[in-house]
Amino acid sequence: MADVVALQIQRFLDHLTVERGLSVNTLAAYRHDLTRYSSFLGARGVVDACRVDDLSVAAFVAGLSASTHDGGKPYRATSVVRTLASVRSFHRFLMREGETDRNPAALVPRPRLPRALPRPISVDDVARLVVAPDGGTARGLRDRAMLETLYGAGLRVSELVGLDVDDVDLEEGSLRVLGKGGKERDVPLGRYACDAVSAYLTRGRPSLATTRSRAALFLNQRGGRLSRQGCSKMLAAQAKRAGIAKRVTPHTLRHSFATHLLEGGADVRVVQELLGHASVATTQVYTLVTKEHLREVYYTTHPRAKRPQPVGREMRA
Repeated sequence: MADVVALQIQRFLDHLTVERGLSVNTLAAYRHDLTRYSSFLGARGVVDACRVDDLSVAAFVAGLSASTHDGGKPYRATSVVRTLASVRSFHRFLMREGETDRNPAALVPRPRLPRALPRPISVDDVARLVVAPDGGTARGLRDRAMLETLYGAGLRVSELVGLDVDDVDLEEGSLRVLGKGGKERDVPLGRYACDAVSAYLTRGRPSLATTRSRAALFLNQRGGRLSRQGCSKMLAAQAKRAGIAKRVTPHTLRHSFATHLLEGGADVRVVQELLGHASVATTQVYTLVTKEHLREVYYTTHPRAKRPQPVGREMRA
């Protein structure tokens, strides 16, 4: 009997590609999650996703939570939650297509996520980081422009490496960014970032460009579009060069962008628009970071914020 599940999953992925216009990376995540789900159903003899019941989905989630990968590492709760969300979306699609009248994943409880706050770096660390690249080389000019743009516009790494030369308006001081779900937004670009990008376009990019470069803004050593992995490696190297001990990723600079704006008095809804968040609830996590910072500053600087130290007997005598 033909494996109907595989065909149903492929139709769902085609729907995500054509009708919802999801990015290549998001589609890859859905494919990865649902391939694992399909294997689980196949091992249980299920060949049609419309025949899946709640207990099967719950067993899949429980098995995933208890399993390991890469030599014994347990799956993180965030990965399990994302996989369950993919399964729910898949079954919801089958309902919309009229193939079934219920979603067996709808009531399956998702694992509780630990509350992890973003970890921005300080303004001083940012200042040291962006001047770390060697401005005398094409690669250094590129790295400086990338760092200033990541922090200056709060971009996701996929948005940064996806930029074309024509997406930058240096006179206006803005970027045209293609975000999640194919949504475009215009983002202001500050003076430092504009100056760095201008220097790179004038003195750096021409040295890196080849016939394969086309419209890509940030190029690798071979003249092709720089990848997300290439950007992450660059950032790690420049953070080390700047003497920053903590781990710094492209998303660290996005976190820092949002946190520093809020600490400076920006409205959370303005920050939401700048980040390209669909919901303000996603942005509000950064307000928790700033509150935590305020408490830390208060308790370390106010003279009567700390509990008094016990006075020794000899001082009371």
